[in-house]
Amino acid sequence: MSKARDETPRPWLAGEAASADGRRHAPATARNRDAIAAILATCLPAEGLVLEIASGSGEHALHFAARFPALAWQPSDPDPAALGSIAAWSAQAALPNLRPPLRIDAAAADWPLTRADAILCINMVHISPWSATLGLMRGAARLLAADGLLYLYGPYVRADVETAPGNLAFDRSLRARDPAWGLRDVADVEGAAGAEGLRLERIVPMPANNLSLLFRRGPLPG
Repeated sequence: MSKARDETPRPWLAGEAASADGRRHAPATARNRDAIAAILATCLPAEGLVLEIASGSGEHALHFAARFPALAWQPSDPDPAALGSIAAWSAQAALPNLRPPLRIDAAAADWPLTRADAILCINMVHISPWSATLGLMRGAARLLAADGLLYLYGPYVRADVETAPGNLAFDRSLRARDPAWGLRDVADVEGAAGAEGLRLERIVPMPANNLSLLFRRGPLPG
């Protein structure tokens, strides 16, 4: 009998080896990109600019730009090695709707953009200090128009749902590496978003014990 595959989520590490041209590979991307794209197909605008915060290796941006050619995709990351990887993947793909990466720290007070029609942030909230999540919410409130989408993906905890053992172990490993990291409670994320005028529209369970959190800028309709 074959051994069951380990579904414990792992972070993309900027210090890992890159290919000769600077491209880096995050194995989780190939496992989750299609499930994420299926959700995005139900909520993204038909056209406009999508900003991705914390793009990491750049593989998600590449996949989504190909999947949604009517949208302009703007990847970003604060890490120079990640920016190099994004640029290398982008150069290889040569997609007309994939923009050059921007250096953006989610926690920063100012970002080098003034608007976006949607914002994506995949697997950042748990591998960053809480200040990055607070900055993400502030930035989304600045850039998004009314009813604009903020999409988050990753492992979270919820008071009314038992946390999977793999996610508990992952949380412990994250906090051992950096006490400022760790899985966040959905209620805390929702509270931070609400303080900036973003409402939680939907929670979607995803494979491997992850969640999609869909926020919209502005009050509840009606």
